[in-house]
Amino acid sequence: MENLDFLTRYINTASPTGFEWSGQQLWLDYIKPYVDTHIVDTYGSVVGVINPDAPYKVVIEAHADEISWFVNYITDDGYIYVRRNGGSDVMIAPSMRVNIHTDKGLVKGIFGYPAIHVRDTAKDEAPNLKTIFIDCGAKNKEELTEMGIHVGCVVTFVDEFMVLNDRFYVGRALDNRIGGYMIAQVARMLKENNIQLDYGLYIVNAVQEEIGLRGAEMISRRIKPDVAIVTDVTHDTQSPAYKKLEQGDVACNKGPVLTFGPAVQNNLLRMIRNVAKEKEIPVQLAAVSRSTGTDTDSFAYSAEGVASALISLPLKYMHTTVETVHRDDVENVIKLMYEVLVQLKAGHDFRYFS
Repeated sequence: MENLDFLTRYINTASPTGFEWSGQQLWLDYIKPYVDTHIVDTYGSVVGVINPDAPYKVVIEAHADEISWFVNYITDDGYIYVRRNGGSDVMIAPSMRVNIHTDKGLVKGIFGYPAIHVRDTAKDEAPNLKTIFIDCGAKNKEELTEMGIHVGCVVTFVDEFMVLNDRFYVGRALDNRIGGYMIAQVARMLKENNIQLDYGLYIVNAVQEEIGLRGAEMISRRIKPDVAIVTDVTHDTQSPAYKKLEQGDVACNKGPVLTFGPAVQNNLLRMIRNVAKEKEIPVQLAAVSRSTGTDTDSFAYSAEGVASALISLPLKYMHTTVETVHRDDVENVIKLMYEVLVQLKAGHDFRYFS
């Protein structure tokens, strides 16, 4: 229950891209008992470190930020137009409740939309950035200013964490604070099981993934790791509208997803697959044509090149407020990362030949 309480509080704590500090502070407070020291960089990425003096460095990583909106324009009569901060989906915005983050605190608002009665539904177009707007109940622009709202304020959806049918975790920003939760649980297990690693372990919760993997890019240069194992979410392709021929065959409750692609170091991937087989952890396989689109790419191509791999969590309804993952998949990602770290030895050379 303690871990579920942390997950609930962590998911519910807004951490929009570029404004992640509230969630990062909560995450750091949770992980501190399980690490020897920590790093906080200029833009807010947080790293818990075990064995900080060890020369061989291993990273496990997730990203902390969530998609959101920026206030972009305020009309004289008190309506707010927005622009994206990350991959925000205009289609889901109408009728959603929002929090506007200001220096004076949170201001409540709603994405209003014209009623069906007054629209020519035969000519209806999909919502877009020119047609969605936020209503805070203000009578004019001056009242919004008094509330603390200005161009550049960040906006997040209100929806919070829940458990669906006693098996699925549901909420906004599971992409990828569920990853932050999972790597924190790996650190907890290492501590509670008194595992003595012979290398330095860097538990990285990076910022600004949603706008180009930027937090991982910065922190990878700082740590200069030898190995990086990244976790993020990937699409469950079973629900309607997905095309398995194009997007692969991935399902919730069938285990972590291991990805093949140029950024993934094959010897490290082979090690992870072997551990999964030995420990009887179910896994699924996926392939990417070029980049993984995750922080794996930033680590793999940093400095002289870092042996990197991606362990993904199947997720339904990405970039909505009802992102959904299976509890057993979460536990299996944690278990797989833990078991890989336990058997890994300092100095392991992942090169294909020498």
